[in-house]
Amino acid sequence: MATESSPLTIAQLAELAGVSTATVSKVVNGRSEVAPETRAAVEKIIRERGYRRQRRRTAPVALLELVFHALEGDYPIEIIKGVEQVARAHQLTVGVSELHHHHTPGPSWLDGVLRRRPTGVIAVFSGLTEAQREQLTHREIPLVLLDPAGDPGQGVPSVGAGNWNGGLAATRHLLELGHRRIAVITGPDYALSSRARLDGYRTALDMAGVPVDQELIGRGDFLIEGGLAQAHRLLRLPDPPTAIFTCNDGQAMGVYRAAYELGLRIPDDLSVIGFDDLPPMRWAIPPLTTIRQPLTEMAAAAATMLLKLANDEPLPQSRVELGTELVIRESTAPPAAS
Repeated sequence: MATESSPLTIAQLAELAGVSTATVSKVVNGRSEVAPETRAAVEKIIRERGYRRQRRRTAPVALLELVFHALEGDYPIEIIKGVEQVARAHQLTVGVSELHHHHTPGPSWLDGVLRRRPTGVIAVFSGLTEAQREQLTHREIPLVLLDPAGDPGQGVPSVGAGNWNGGLAATRHLLELGHRRIAVITGPDYALSSRARLDGYRTALDMAGVPVDQELIGRGDFLIEGGLAQAHRLLRLPDPPTAIFTCNDGQAMGVYRAAYELGLRIPDDLSVIGFDDLPPMRWAIPPLTTIRQPLTEMAAAAATMLLKLANDEPLPQSRVELGTELVIRESTAPPAAS
């Protein structure tokens, strides 16, 4: 017989919730075919009293699940490389799925993960709802967020980069070259990384005594097309910028295209600096000055954290942040003489 403080069995949970043991089993095992009100009632009792789990009948599959908000460009390739390095060393397979520009998985993705029973899940530039995280927890499938789009949530393990320092370093580099009309093209407002890079930009200007001109802040979306559109707006201002900092490398390519269409030379007429240091950027014409975000190392760190969690090992810290680095190439130079 359970005491008031002891965890409950499935039968005891069913009795308290007034539902069948089959229904409680579906909630505990993360199945989707349960009414939201019923699921909430059962999960409330579990939070209050706990659940006496049975031993796993089968071991998890030797699989690391990687879920991306989008599979486009070189960003996911660098991350897959890092996860694959760790997975290969531990005889694990890497599975990849895409949310098609959504940042929260739908029920079908979660159902698939629960059926596959992977060793763990790494969510890239995306996140799970609290209910989805609870379903993974009930099935003892650990989760790590990599480059999280929003607030990871209390106690959710995550790996990111020094985005604020990167924004500061990029803007400071342009200031040291003599630029004062420095524009920025951000990422989407919901992205923590975008807001941190913008804050670094503002801080660098403030430290140099240069007022922030709101006209020079372009709201981007991390896409080449967004960089192109914002660059056209910025470069057509009555007093256009002499330099543009883009909050990712893709948008820098959009700025390159806009400069070409407007007959401007980089860096003679316009300096450009990006963020990421994706491999193709060294082959751009001219090669792009950028902030290196160690995506492969970040991915390896996330996979290592995931394996510790899967082995019930304590994490030294739940939030890991890797440093960024200024990489100077040929797309930045002192502003042309007036």
